[in-house]
Amino acid sequence: MTITPPALSVFESLESEVRSYCRGWPAVFDRAQGSRIHDEDGHSYLDFFSGAGALNYGHNNPVLKRALLDYLERDGITHGLDMSTTAKRAFLTTFQEVVLRPRGLDYKVMFPGPTGTNAVEAALKLARKAKGREAIVSFTNAFHGMSLGSLAVTGNAFKRAGAGIPLVHGTPMPFDHYLDGRVPDFLWFERLLEDQGSGLNQPAAVIVETIQGEGGINVARAEWLRGLAELCKRRDMLLIVDDIQMGCGRTGPFFSFEEAGIVPDIVTLSKSISGYGLPMSLTLFKPELDLWEPGEHNGTFRGNNPAFVTATAALDTYWADGQMEKQTLARGEQIEAALRDIVREHPRSGVEFRGRGLVWGLEFTDKQRAAAVCARAFELGMLLETSGPESEVVKLLPALTISPDELEEGLRTLARAVRETA
Repeated sequence: MTITPPALSVFESLESEVRSYCRGWPAVFDRAQGSRIHDEDGHSYLDFFSGAGALNYGHNNPVLKRALLDYLERDGITHGLDMSTTAKRAFLTTFQEVVLRPRGLDYKVMFPGPTGTNAVEAALKLARKAKGREAIVSFTNAFHGMSLGSLAVTGNAFKRAGAGIPLVHGTPMPFDHYLDGRVPDFLWFERLLEDQGSGLNQPAAVIVETIQGEGGINVARAEWLRGLAELCKRRDMLLIVDDIQMGCGRTGPFFSFEEAGIVPDIVTLSKSISGYGLPMSLTLFKPELDLWEPGEHNGTFRGNNPAFVTATAALDTYWADGQMEKQTLARGEQIEAALRDIVREHPRSGVEFRGRGLVWGLEFTDKQRAAAVCARAFELGMLLETSGPESEVVKLLPALTISPDELEEGLRTLARAVRETA
């Protein structure tokens, strides 16, 4: 029989069984700053989770916090629906000048609602409206959100089953490396498109993550992404890149698709776009796709003005001079070297690693091992989560602002956790 500590009793007795992260981290957290989070008993943990990628600039980033406090202290608008506000104007202007214009991207900006799945739902709805078709193609091991439209293009069987109804109008195709290079890229996809007897209706769009975070840190090659973009153009399908977890600098560049040199028709952003962990999401699309009627897609909380304030401060502070990308790639090399050492140290464990920038995964042949490593890391004072369809991958998502010393500390702790669970 498990005895619940008094500090956790209200969560056990009152909160729904649907809670998940707290089960792996049985502590009551109280405060956090940078890459450190502290529980109410004074224990400190190094955070390699970063709010599932929503805290790219760390906890309570002082620059963003100051901007937010100044805004609140002057009674700035907090709830604005889609009204025009000074905070929204500042964000749009900065986003255009710092992110879009330097990259030659001519996107319209839509605020679909506060979460990532809101952005995906808007993208799917817009693609269907633009093309007059229902079918959407997604990929094996994809994750796009928990609302019904997003679940229909998500691969995970456990999450899909929670819908309780048939999930329709979505067709999965093999992601890069899914068939271990034994089949030419898009052979199956092309064949279905060509064959009038395939049962695949002409898709309105294809939705893809350049790196599948929840799916197991599956990294698509640049050439595969370019091939997909070319296929979409040739077959009159819109290309949607879901950059909710991998955007905002997680892979190095602001957008994860920049390395491949492609320009998606639609892009979804959320998580770290606010910079501070405040709910905010964007759906970006080419101007010719701006076919919405006023109010055709709306939501009460799509105008989170405090999030606009922190998002603007984050862009001004970290993206105006191009240094964040260089720093992230350098930190990524530090992680890659450490993971390579772990693999060398455990040659019989069937462990592999993959990633880019500051998102990495360590996969174990023994599918229970990843959870054991994360549990031991927590005991050693570090937050790590698993990913992949069977939770077989240890997922590393440190803040982009993590110091080299903190990163080294975390990598040493990870190596120890792997060693002690062998």
